Amino acid sequence: MKKKLITTWLSSAMTAGLSALVSFGMMSIAHAQTAPESTPPAEPASKAAADSNAAPTGFWEGSTLLGDMGGLRPLLGQYGVTFALQETSEYLGNLTGGTRRGGAYDGLTQLAVGVDLDKAIGLAGGSFNVSALQIHGTSLTQRNLQTLQTASGIEGDASTRLWELWYQQTLLGGKADVKIGQQSLDQEFMVSQNAAPFINATFGWPALPSIDMPAGGPAYPLSTLGARVRVKPSDAWTVLAGVFGGNPAGSNTGDPQQQNAHGTNFNLHNGALVIGEVQYALNPPPENPAYQGASSGLPGTYKLGFWYNTQHFADQRFDNTGRSLADPTSTGIPKSHTGDYSLYAVADQMVWRPSAEGPRSVNVFARVMGAPGDRNLIDFGVNTGVTLKAPFNGRDNDIAGIAVGYAKIGSHARDLASDTAALTTPGYPSRSAETVIEATYQCQLTPWWILQADAQYFFRPSGGIPQPYNASSRIGNEFVVGVRTNITF
Repeated sequence: MKKKLITTWLSSAMTAGLSALVSFGMMSIAHAQTAPESTPPAEPASKAAADSNAAPTGFWEGSTLLGDMGGLRPLLGQYGVTFALQETSEYLGNLTGGTRRGGAYDGLTQLAVGVDLDKAIGLAGGSFNVSALQIHGTSLTQRNLQTLQTASGIEGDASTRLWELWYQQTLLGGKADVKIGQQSLDQEFMVSQNAAPFINATFGWPALPSIDMPAGGPAYPLSTLGARVRVKPSDAWTVLAGVFGGNPAGSNTGDPQQQNAHGTNFNLHNGALVIGEVQYALNPPPENPAYQGASSGLPGTYKLGFWYNTQHFADQRFDNTGRSLADPTSTGIPKSHTGDYSLYAVADQMVWRPSAEGPRSVNVFARVMGAPGDRNLIDFGVNTGVTLKAPFNGRDNDIAGIAVGYAKIGSHARDLASDTAALTTPGYPSRSAETVIEATYQCQLTPWWILQADAQYFFRPSGGIPQPYNASSRIGNEFVVGVRTNITF
């Protein structure tokens, strides 16, 4: 009787919630299509939630610290409910250069709940996901570095906020699916799996969209309403396309994270963001684990994509009369450009492994993207790196890696710095590009606990901006070291 009452209650609640969410999502799609004008794990939160519910074999061997929580996880699993709780904490310190030396602690608590609607209410192919973030600590980048490529992918304003809230429906016998609701694009678009172990944010959501898109784009810690379609015509090919709100903050002024302080600013009034991506999987591993060693080829994934934002964007050099913004007679009102866009390519490739059955492998990645130089602070970006999995015998899940991030200052922003030196501030430094090199070692102490050591070196922070106390001297190169710990509960 008790189980029947629980089942009845869950079914009623999920039916009502699903009806509201579907209606809300359909209105969101219609609004986005008719409008006048995107460093956490890359996989969707629902998958992470499902993985965290695997039955443990012991305290140190289980996939989660809390195991099955006294039978609660298996009980909820009977009704299709899974959840994941994860804490990431780190301390990063700037040893040289920057605007000041010193260190900072920052942390992130992630909670995700997923519901398999087939198990919950009999809706085949349907799933629901909601996730929240609790960000704490201080941003080293804002306080000490002033870099374009943020030192850590979990840095953000201290807050508790909704992150994602969406409904997904599988179609065409599993060949396609549609997702509607509040989404963070860094979970599916522009993703490089081989770049995931690195701490710097540019190896997750790259610096180019983070700097050029309004409010940094719909990516951690912000998200936006929209709809995404995924079609998989074959095992090798996947196509992603989506339409989303153009500005996740809802405002073009002020701190975006303060403008949308709790992630509940469901805004579709600031233009639209259209994004698409085509993926090709080379030598994809078989879906059946029993045949993991069947393919002798080295797996890889290659992606081509674009994004277009319909809003208006300020010129990085000229005002609305054609004068340089550095000119003392300038109006100070930048020339306006309609729309902004970028093209990008991503490659992940395993290049060596001694055995198809063993854990050791060498993997490389590269990500290249470009955007117009007149309306963007960054007009070209590159990420590339190499990782070694299982570097030592007995350390099957450890990862060592080194990577480089490059962010080139747009042509008009470079010219504005030259204008400033010529017209108002002699000796004002020129701007070119910012480069970061990161070396990291990720040690998996237990399946649920990862400890990571990290070092980063920044050349020409922000491409060569001046010190705040001396406009004739640029911010010096920076050396950042730190440690991160990640625990899955």
